[in-house]
Amino acid sequence: MAGVVGIDVGGTFTDLFFSRDGLSVERVLKVPSTPDDPSRGLVDALAAAGIQPSDIDIIVHGTTIATNAVIERKGARCALITTRGFRDILELGRRDRQRMYGLTGVQNPLIPRELRWEVDERLDHKGNVVRPLDDEAVRELGRILVGLEVEAVVVALLHAYANPAHEERIRDILLETHAGWQVVTSASVMREYYEFERTSTAAVQAYLQPLVSRYAANLQSKLAERGFDMQTLVMQSNGGLVPLSQLGGRAANIVRSGPAAGVTAAAKLAAEAGFNNVITGDMGGTSYDVAVVVGGTPRVADETELSFRVPLRLPMIDVHTIGAGGGSIAYIDRGGILQVGPRSAGAVPGPVCFGRGGTEPTVTDVNAVLSRINAQNPIGLKHLTALDIAGARQAIGNLGAKIGLGIEETAEAILTIVNQRMAGRTRLLSVEQGHDPRDFVLVAFGGAGPLHGAAIMREVGIRTMLIPPHPGVLCALGCAIADLRYDLSQTIERRVSDLTAQEVRSILDEQRQQGERQLHESDTPPAEIVVEHAAQMSYAGQIHTLRVPVQADWDLERMTRAFHDVYRGEYGDTLGDIPVTVVSLKTAVRGRRQAPPPRPPGEFSAVPASPAARRPVYFGGWIDTPIFDRATLRPGHTFEGPAILEQADTTTVIEPGMKARVDAFGNILVEMI
Repeated sequence: MAGVVGIDVGGTFTDLFFSRDGLSVERVLKVPSTPDDPSRGLVDALAAAGIQPSDIDIIVHGTTIATNAVIERKGARCALITTRGFRDILELGRRDRQRMYGLTGVQNPLIPRELRWEVDERLDHKGNVVRPLDDEAVRELGRILVGLEVEAVVVALLHAYANPAHEERIRDILLETHAGWQVVTSASVMREYYEFERTSTAAVQAYLQPLVSRYAANLQSKLAERGFDMQTLVMQSNGGLVPLSQLGGRAANIVRSGPAAGVTAAAKLAAEAGFNNVITGDMGGTSYDVAVVVGGTPRVADETELSFRVPLRLPMIDVHTIGAGGGSIAYIDRGGILQVGPRSAGAVPGPVCFGRGGTEPTVTDVNAVLSRINAQNPIGLKHLTALDIAGARQAIGNLGAKIGLGIEETAEAILTIVNQRMAGRTRLLSVEQGHDPRDFVLVAFGGAGPLHGAAIMREVGIRTMLIPPHPGVLCALGCAIADLRYDLSQTIERRVSDLTAQEVRSILDEQRQQGERQLHESDTPPAEIVVEHAAQMSYAGQIHTLRVPVQADWDLERMTRAFHDVYRGEYGDTLGDIPVTVVSLKTAVRGRRQAPPPRPPGEFSAVPASPAARRPVYFGGWIDTPIFDRATLRPGHTFEGPAILEQADTTTVIEPGMKARVDAFGNILVEMI
């Protein structure tokens, strides 16, 4: 039986998970990422795993290419065409500021002002024509844009959500002028009335589309050269998949591709172990990603801020990211204070101990010097037989000398800082959102997550931590088990009293049909199609809305009751007889792939766990610590910290004052003593 490969292309490592049935592990590995050409890292992973085309039916992967392009401003040269008077919409934005105090800050729009243009046209909020579009002016503008050598053009008109006709006409004229342009209309990306967010989202799509299209073609070519001509799917930020052939047209939907996959897998494995409320902590080489799962369902955000005043209004699993990873660099700031990150050594040159030319101490160097990771068995580094501990000690010592600390003291201080930063972001998504972390289990994963999970657990006050069987490649596993998904939305902005149930049903049915059509065009026949409808609703006069799950056949009275129930659950009460408004209607169409069989619980071992070795590890002082080979651990095994668990894809640290046990599914459950 051929299987599935999940591959997550990260900033430092590319992770691979291979399974015959979609869940049971056959092979896992990590290879260095190739930032100059991310597709090469994916192909390298397949080669390193020895996987042949006959071994698999499908390849599913997550990628950071879109995220990096936005952060580093390495996307396409784009132009923007908008309604006269709205040329500066990207700068106007919302009334926000980069820093809480003071009015300083730098805004860096994806499209500079000299490439933004206005046209004469106007529709009202109901889509009626107030001023006709000047076709000849658009043709003249097209000729100007040819001379400016842009790759893509964004067309974002004021009321296109109500009627996209003018946007579509401009698109057609531009393509007549220059067929090589990639033209993105705002209504085709999101049909909602937030003109700033809609324009920004369309700008992100156009900024990424040429780059992502080239990446998809390049990857498809490389896979075909090696005989991998099967279907290839890519993880989207909403936790669903999209075929590689459609990737360019959905470039904005993959900016949080890898992290979304990790949350998807963490939620599934935690639910299997009996935990439905989860805080995920994904620490890789460059970043730490946090998300919350309530009742087994990852929280989805309708809008995400990619950078200052660059919102992306598309459904995304709500993942918060900070620059705290294994490659995060420690340094002394201008005030003489020790800091860690967000700058990272990345895959090249990498930490000092990797021996690739890095000179600045990183979190990985600290873990190596404190003997928390095995210097004689580096993970994912074929060019090394051992880590350069002497080089790492020298780099940390040089840093510590500037603040009067020894090597171990400096290393421990770096650990404390990075752990507190990650704990702070974890509190932001739990305590500050009204959740009691004692009611949640922390699922720590990523190449460095299990190294730091115990410290985060202690700092935040979480009672239980779950380490999955293969935490270092959990994002790759998430890719392998995800379903296809398409999200659709449309603003209507009308009071319930002004609507009819037939109007609501008609819009939802149209969205369902569009989503199912996209599924059929994906050439990946789903085992089952699942449709979920929702309405963004509020009381009349309110700016903020609530997402209310609805059914297409509901009457308006039932929809209103559902809104009141959601409002009461969020705020404790309702606002009585104030009229209710339906701001927009949304539909998610999922194409469920063949579900893997449930994992059978393992038999509990009657033989106590036996450490494979012992070595001194630094926990405020050097302590002789048992080292366990995780592959030898069986359900029922228990041990107390301090302890180190080593495996092919990561290392787990059990701190003093904690106890651990292996559950029936091979997860490590860690609790305070």
